[in-house]
Amino acid sequence: MIMLNRGLPRNGRKPKYQRGQIVRHKRYGYRGVIVDFDLECHADEQWYQSNQTRPDRSQPWYHVLVHETDGTTYAAQENLQEDMSGRPVEHPLIAQFFSGFIDGRHIRNNQPWPT
Repeated sequence: MIMLNRGLPRNGRKPKYQRGQIVRHKRYGYRGVIVDFDLECHADEQWYQSNQTRPDRSQPWYHVLVHETDGTTYAAQENLQEDMSGRPVEHPLIAQFFSGFIDGRHIRNNQPWPT
């Protein structure tokens, strides 16, 4: 059995988005697909301080494959919104973490996200 999310929510906030769901970043506009999430920010302090916006750490944070790049991002829930385009995300790691695309969502497989 793989563990895809880590920790217990201290603030009671549950993830709004699920693995395979396509989202759009509210500020930067990129589209991406959620591969995994943490119930709170697990990034180290140096990374967090380098983040220009510094969203609250005690909310769900998402590991996202960014559309039409080979990049990934770690985004706070407050910065994401659902992407309603119905189009799949194109990324070189899609086949590694997803087994298909149905009804506007990528279907997550059992390949663990690196911790």
